[in-house]
Amino acid sequence: MSHPGDTPVRRPSKGERTRTRILESASALFSRSGFHAVSLRDIAAHAGLTHAGLLHHFPGKEALLLELLGHRDRADAQGLFPTALDADAPEPSPEQWLSRLLDVVARNSTTPGLVALYANLSAEAADPEHPAHDYFVHRYRVVREGTARALGALFAAADPPVTDDPDAVAVQLIALMDGLQTQWLLEPDAVDMPAQLRALLRRYGVDPDPAARVSA
Repeated sequence: MSHPGDTPVRRPSKGERTRTRILESASALFSRSGFHAVSLRDIAAHAGLTHAGLLHHFPGKEALLLELLGHRDRADAQGLFPTALDADAPEPSPEQWLSRLLDVVARNSTTPGLVALYANLSAEAADPEHPAHDYFVHRYRVVREGTARALGALFAAADPPVTDDPDAVAVQLIALMDGLQTQWLLEPDAVDMPAQLRALLRRYGVDPDPAARVSA
């Protein structure tokens, strides 16, 4: 029973539900077979639609892929890099950046389909002609530069200061994340991704806990 002043819950429209079903089908098929091996007809059949029905919502496979990647980015941006959504949003502190990066990794541990999708697509996107090439170049750059800034601030604040190059450590951290994802997909019970990343950070005296202090 509703009460005066209650805010009505908006239910997704039929079109929105159909788009969600298409995106879920595309994610499942792209993660399994890669972008190039999957056709729009494959996605339509998986989603229970006709080819024409799918085209009513997405004009082509490239548009579908970019919407799929953008949906994931919007979720990540809310916590990890809010300035990607709002230029006036405050930058996270160095500790917050690393803590949120670990949060994303922990969340990935609950979504093997999305991890497989990103692993396959990022490898394919090394080809400059791939429709997601620019997307992955930009995504890696944003995460790499943000991580390097966070590490640089924490290294400088340590007593004594940490002398390692934060740019190099940021590259190593992201490379470890990518490698861990592949190992986790192969043997999830044997690989704890957040724990391994924390172990690497501790080697440099970094604790992403905002209440912690860096020590060399």
